[in-house]
Amino acid sequence: MIPDSTVDLEDPATQRRKAFVDAAREAFFANGYAGTTMSSIAARVGGSKTTLWTYFPSKEELFEAVVDDIVQHYGTALSIELPIDEDVVTVLRNFAKVLMNTLISDPLLALYQLVVGEARRFPHLAETFYERGPRRGKARLAVWMGEKMARGELRSGDPMRAVYHLSGLCQSGLYQFTVLNLPEARRLDRRRLAEEIDAAIDTFWRAWRPEA
Repeated sequence: MIPDSTVDLEDPATQRRKAFVDAAREAFFANGYAGTTMSSIAARVGGSKTTLWTYFPSKEELFEAVVDDIVQHYGTALSIELPIDEDVVTVLRNFAKVLMNTLISDPLLALYQLVVGEARRFPHLAETFYERGPRRGKARLAVWMGEKMARGELRSGDPMRAVYHLSGLCQSGLYQFTVLNLPEARRLDRRRLAEEIDAAIDTFWRAWRPEA
């Protein structure tokens, strides 16, 4: 269950906007992007499509609002601290734990599956999702990686490539099972996830630790 957005309930306009975003989120997840119409969202909330248009002139803008709402609630990896003076492995292990628990949360997982399912027909949806979530998180981590390289705590290289490597390692096992809803995902437990994270960090460190 996705909790409602935090809003000023005394503001009717904000409350109305929230109702449209909540209704759109449920409709997109249930019917897909193509299968959801502005009319159906207006009907869910109660009111005319004209009223909905005053808040969101297009379905794409409404989808953007849904993405922003979910990222605001669940995108904790976008705001986790990355202390520059702490040990590389310690910081990355903490980051990876937050990242993976965020990615397998039901709302973000459902959003990702929706975007992937519609990406071929509606590539702009994937662009919207990536810009508002993954790209922002990777950019923050790349800045930290670059500083660690400058300090000699990671080997020199392209910070963003290092981020891609870390992200790929963390998402190489149980996450793939979860995205595809395979039996392995339905037997997911925190111990196995922690073991995968530790293995990912170990592999990353072997590749990117400072050269002797």
